[in-house]
Amino acid sequence: MLNLNRIGYGAMQLAGRGVFGPPADPENAKAVLRRAVELGVDHVDTSDFYGPRVVNELIRAALHPYDGLTVVTKVGVRRTPDAGWVVAVSRDELREAVHDNLRALGVDRLDVVNLRIAGRDAGSVEEPFTALAELREEGLIGELGLSNVGPRHIREAQAIAPVVCVQNLFNIADRADSDVLDLTTAAQVAYVPFFPLGGFSPVQHKALEQVAESNGATARQVALAWLLQRAPNVLPIPGTSSLRHLEENLASARLRLSEQDVSRLDTIG
Repeated sequence: MLNLNRIGYGAMQLAGRGVFGPPADPENAKAVLRRAVELGVDHVDTSDFYGPRVVNELIRAALHPYDGLTVVTKVGVRRTPDAGWVVAVSRDELREAVHDNLRALGVDRLDVVNLRIAGRDAGSVEEPFTALAELREEGLIGELGLSNVGPRHIREAQAIAPVVCVQNLFNIADRADSDVLDLTTAAQVAYVPFFPLGGFSPVQHKALEQVAESNGATARQVALAWLLQRAPNVLPIPGTSSLRHLEENLASARLRLSEQDVSRLDTIG
């Protein structure tokens, strides 16, 4: 399992509206990235299809040469001129995507590459994961992971090459992926929940507010603390373009919820 600090940073929100084009304030975006590292973040989640290229270029401008920082990227999707999202998992598309990430981030090898697919109902990952495993053998990728997958995809990939992380949708209000989380916990594979705070519409619930008030915390901090206590292999990557929210998110690592708090929160979802 990846040996990293528990809370990372998801850089998707640094792109423009719809994760397309540049942000309104690129200097603020770079300041958020630098502050994250100053506060102890040692893993950043990104992709060359965020923007496209925009977020990787911001990361390079702010953080290169990434001393002590693990940059985790994703492939398997490409963007269209109208800001659409298209599956791109052929061997040629994956090889091109890996080289695009290498160029944009300014590195000779990518630390971790996640293969993102279309979800639990998607077909076999054998061909695309084998293509990435070959790029790993060539020295262009350090470690491999999966994103947006089900248990059968994980088992299939593990038969091809080691899987160090799985990045799926999971948060206090959406626990449908509990089976994958439990599988990764047993296998000592890092589980990285995307949208740990609910995504573009943050989780809101009376129980969340009550527990936050009783702990002198915010609802966002409670939602992240709950994830951290759910399993030892959970590595949330909350994203934000706000310095205040960044600092608030990272402070949640110090919050310890009681059994009573957890029981109350379990009424959510």
